Amino acid sequence: LPAFINGYDNPALKAPEQRQQSALTMAEEDDARIRILQSLRGKICEAKNLGPVSGPNRQRDLCTFCTISLDQEEVFRTKGFDKSVSPFYGEDFYFEIPRPFQCLSFYVYAKSVFQRELAVGKVSIRKDDLCKYSGKEHWFSLQPVDPNSEVQGKVHLEMRLNEVITENGSVGQHLLVRIIECQELPLISGQNCDPYATVSLVGPARSDQKKTKVKKKTSNPHFEETFFFEVTRSSSYSKKSHFQVEEEDIEKLEIKVDLWNNENLAQDVFLGETRVPVKILRSDHIHKAWYLLQPKGNGSKSKSDDLGSLRLKLTYIEDTVLPSACYTPLCNLLLKSPDVKPISASAAHILGDIYRERYEAVLPVVRLLLHHNRFVPFVSAVAALELDNTQEANTIFRGNSLATRCIDDMMKIVGKNYLAVTLKPVIDEICESNKTCEIDPIKLKEGDNVEVNKENLQGYVHKVFSSITQSSSSCPTLMCDVFRSLRQLACKRFPVDPHVQYSAVSSFVFLRFFAVAVLSPHSFQLRSHHPDPEISRTLTLISKTIQTLGSWGSLSKKLVRLTVPQSCVYTYREVQKRTQGRKRLGKKNFKKRWLRVTSRELSYHKHKGKEALCTINVKNIQAVEKLDESAFNRKNMFQVVHSEKPLYVQAGNCVEASEWLEVLGQVSRCNEGRLATFHPSNFTSGAWQCCKNQSNNAPGCKPCTATMLANLQLDIDCDRETERIFSLLSSNDTKLQDMEDACASMAVYQGPQREQEEYSKFTIQEPKETFQTLKQLRNVMEELQMQHNIRNDTTAQYGSLDNPIVGKTS
Repeated sequence: LPAFINGYDNPALKAPEQRQQSALTMAEEDDARIRILQSLRGKICEAKNLGPVSGPNRQRDLCTFCTISLDQEEVFRTKGFDKSVSPFYGEDFYFEIPRPFQCLSFYVYAKSVFQRELAVGKVSIRKDDLCKYSGKEHWFSLQPVDPNSEVQGKVHLEMRLNEVITENGSVGQHLLVRIIECQELPLISGQNCDPYATVSLVGPARSDQKKTKVKKKTSNPHFEETFFFEVTRSSSYSKKSHFQVEEEDIEKLEIKVDLWNNENLAQDVFLGETRVPVKILRSDHIHKAWYLLQPKGNGSKSKSDDLGSLRLKLTYIEDTVLPSACYTPLCNLLLKSPDVKPISASAAHILGDIYRERYEAVLPVVRLLLHHNRFVPFVSAVAALELDNTQEANTIFRGNSLATRCIDDMMKIVGKNYLAVTLKPVIDEICESNKTCEIDPIKLKEGDNVEVNKENLQGYVHKVFSSITQSSSSCPTLMCDVFRSLRQLACKRFPVDPHVQYSAVSSFVFLRFFAVAVLSPHSFQLRSHHPDPEISRTLTLISKTIQTLGSWGSLSKKLVRLTVPQSCVYTYREVQKRTQGRKRLGKKNFKKRWLRVTSRELSYHKHKGKEALCTINVKNIQAVEKLDESAFNRKNMFQVVHSEKPLYVQAGNCVEASEWLEVLGQVSRCNEGRLATFHPSNFTSGAWQCCKNQSNNAPGCKPCTATMLANLQLDIDCDRETERIFSLLSSNDTKLQDMEDACASMAVYQGPQREQEEYSKFTIQEPKETFQTLKQLRNVMEELQMQHNIRNDTTAQYGSLDNPIVGKTS
């Protein structure tokens, strides 16, 4: 670290040529690996004026709900809302996107009296357009759900112009179209499709069509078929000595490729199309590229006002994460922050200062400092700075300052299990018992009894408050360390106030942690869905009461260190489990089971809440890995390798499969008997299908996914967090420059301190120290940007598999 810091004072290291040479060397490392990591966070707020659905049902009598799909794969579903054409969903969502995708879609469905799901409309947003709506709420008009518009996938085509000389010496021009393969075609009824393609040469007065063979049970068919089309009429060779397609022909002709699913007993299902103009061959007689499949434009779209609208808030993030060595300088500069004097001159504080209005901007810094055990000294220094500017003890830590934002994020990360153990049982009781607690006379319904409601409210508050006050033994050590530091700092700042040491802690524990979790349990994963309006009102009353009680600092006087926490349920979902050890004919190989993961065991059940059919201690889990689709011809499968036979499981979708792998990997990452290798396929017919080894006990043929020995709550990808910080700093270069200018102005000006606008925007205690940090930040950002530029030069070109062409539509 000292050598790194001193390096910026060495002019030789600042030479662009040397930095570029260093960057090239790092780019050529054998272990260089670039990761594209995607995540989506947002909220399905509400729908308005939903239009009619097909059938005799009245819209206002139907239950409606909303789903989220990546391409055609559903990954999220809200709960249903009865009898409303303008339902308020209020559903927050967040998930990592584990695969490439083309389109993000939100569907609104209505459920008929016979429980049939009827599509009302949809909102589809191309991946490339997601950045337009990031971070803010927008109203989207619902569009009709038409079978011809439900497409996904891409097709690989090759086209070339050939010159053909006939027997009589005349010349003709032929267009060769080779359809090579398709990828990521949609599932049909949850299964791989039976695709085929039609290839047509279309012009004003012609439409020649050819057809490929049907490929069975695959979403990635390899066709490798070639078709020939005559482009222009034959002419004598002497008259046309050089091949050239006539302008009027080439401008009007195009190749149309349609993909279909073969249905033996019904009408074939449209999977997508693309159109390629033949004039693309004018400059290059050979064209080979990947194309995105497009919907069929049939001109039958309804008016958007007919179907209603949907209010959404979306934040899509795509991080290009480079090899770890690229982030070392920036990471070191950030980790040095707790030692910088004053703390306002540190890199981490500068990031929080220029992003005061964006609450989520400090999260990557918090995660990075937590991982490297540097959070407590940093937040203590930041809290001390805030306390120096606090004049009244009763307003301590009440604003959205950098200190409060950092501690809020820390509690959400570190206290997740603690929160679930403490509050989930009583929150479940409140949501499921559905007792009325309304005490406002204006909001009382006919027949409500205020005294009974008051008793219900008091009973709930007592249970919640008791759960909190009795949970000190389960409070995570890191949270206790932070609260102890806050307590000491508060006593030092206000030595004559005997209660400030408690209010400093309770302002976080009650007001910013427990009370917020009670108010929005779905945001803290305590409930799977947003509560209905009546339950939400009850939780609001309880939360307000907890806030009031928590503001009395004398009620919270005892914090002790962490003891062994109770067992906590992390995931409980329905899956398809591979039957083990069954050889009798007529039995299904896969059965629906409820898979349950706690901090202590993995179990599966025939019915939710019933006795476990099998229980596996998490300490016996040796590996959790993906399973090749070819093993059982099923997608989204993973395996749990333990001391007995492997457990093969199929998740509901790709997001669920990724979450299962993450949770199971987290709870078992510290196990002593973890394997170094695994078999990505199954053992059948006397051999492993992946490596063909005939020994059932043979070591795996593929390395296991690398794991990091850490606490469950602190599984942090430091490279990704540093890349996020780099993106935030890069996108706000103007403010960094303004801060540099303010530092320079303050350092040069020798007169009395003035309140200038450029000073008030930032916290600058020592201009020279702050300017030096800003200078170091710019240097490391330039080097990191150079690394990105070098790798962007090798980015897939337009028309490649990773960057397909968006072709024309009908």
